[in-house]
Amino acid sequence: MGILWSIIIGFLAGLIAKWITPGDHKPQGFILTTVLGIVGSVLATWLGQQIGWYHFGDGAGFLASVVGAVIILLAWGQIARRA
Repeated sequence: MGILWSIIIGFLAGLIAKWITPGDHKPQGFILTTVLGIVGSVLATWLGQQIGWYHFGDGAGFLASVVGAVIILLAWGQIARRA
């Protein structure tokens, strides 16, 4: 059930991040949106552990996952603009 829950939360975080972030160079489709949210959640968890907000084994919350996905989307937009 944990993996299914991560996919659902990742998809929702990816949708919100795509809605918040300006620009045209965004990944399209269900799979890329879900991957964007999951990678954003992993990034938020890693950053939170490095800063000291989370302990090892703790995961980022939903809002932190959205922020991580926004960071990933902004980086994606910069890379897509150059290519």
